Amino acid sequence: MKLLQVSSALLAASCASATAIERRQSGGGFEDGQPIDGNGKGAPISGGTNHQIDLQNPDNLGQQSTDNGVVPNLKWSFSDSKTRILNGGWVRESVITDLPSSHDIAGAQQHLTKGSIRELHWHRVAEWGYLYKGSILVTAVNEEGQFELATIEEGDIWYFPKGIAHTVQGLDDDNEFLLIFDDGNFDAVGTTFNVDDWITHTPKSVLAKNFGLPESVFANVPSPNPYILNATSDPHDVTGGGGQLKGNASFVYHAKDHPLEDVPGGGGTLRIVDTTTFPVAKTIAASVVSLSPGGLRELHWHPNAEEWLYFHKGEGRATVFIGNAAARTFDFRAGDTGVFPDNSGHYIENTSETEDLVWIEIYKSDRVEDISLTQWLALTPSDVVANTLKIPLDVAEGLVKEKQRLIKNR
Repeated sequence: MKLLQVSSALLAASCASATAIERRQSGGGFEDGQPIDGNGKGAPISGGTNHQIDLQNPDNLGQQSTDNGVVPNLKWSFSDSKTRILNGGWVRESVITDLPSSHDIAGAQQHLTKGSIRELHWHRVAEWGYLYKGSILVTAVNEEGQFELATIEEGDIWYFPKGIAHTVQGLDDDNEFLLIFDDGNFDAVGTTFNVDDWITHTPKSVLAKNFGLPESVFANVPSPNPYILNATSDPHDVTGGGGQLKGNASFVYHAKDHPLEDVPGGGGTLRIVDTTTFPVAKTIAASVVSLSPGGLRELHWHPNAEEWLYFHKGEGRATVFIGNAAARTFDFRAGDTGVFPDNSGHYIENTSETEDLVWIEIYKSDRVEDISLTQWLALTPSDVVANTLKIPLDVAEGLVKEKQRLIKNR
């Protein structure tokens, strides 16, 4: 028996050694999910690893030789989030417990089937939403009794300031959207208030007195709250109160009413949604970006806020420079979220040769602001730039003086 055990151990060791030799002889490399640069650095992974994740994240394997220092993880995939399945849909989040570097913003994907309702509620934080599939009805009421009642189509956005009572209902067979909240710790107690929770935990005698109704009316209020509930789509008009919110007071942004930005660089399309185009959205500003294959969101930083990102389509990468010579490159694909620290330098590159990279940038601010590295250098005395970077003077003099923002592949 001992001889058999020894033989088995030797055979296993021999197989492992042969596998390692085979990996070395085959060359391997980042494209094969191995930390090998082809110039003598690195070696194959022999222990446990998730090979599919390695293949999707070559920059975690050390592909970028310019990465340096210690940079915290700035990426989280919605696919790694726990999905809450409910009657009428589902929801999954990216909050500070998932992405600890995101202090200002939390996000969620939510899906509603036809007629289903996200139950009546309000938050102590602002809510911003972007519909990317289907059609929904949003309703809300402010402190003056004015109300919002609007149909949202794909590409449209809504914003509810903190404390505003609201709900959302699905109108198409399948409806899905991105939700944004201006607090990374969105799951903290005291952030969301559901009306049926409140009703259930109030004495029925008080409810009867408050509404002027029999106590029996409230016998079937659900508890615990359903969060999302099945219903039928049966639109009713609303009248009275302070009237419907309109114009700059509206909680709704219809994309069709606002043209795309004129983007220098020729590398894609950009829609900025902040108080210049959506006046009510005072604490959440956004850019909806589509970058062409091989294109580059130019090197820049944001002077007024950290940047939270949701990648909707395609694949790309970004290097984030957080100061003190520390920089790290991340690979992103559809369903990923990320956060770039306040004032950190970065770019985003579309690494696909055929598919647009589509993402949404979110800032806890009333404005989208960025400073272009190229424009800064171009508007600084060229001799200073040439001496600092040790580049020819004529190169410094020829730098483009306008923001390029989205640069086409070249």
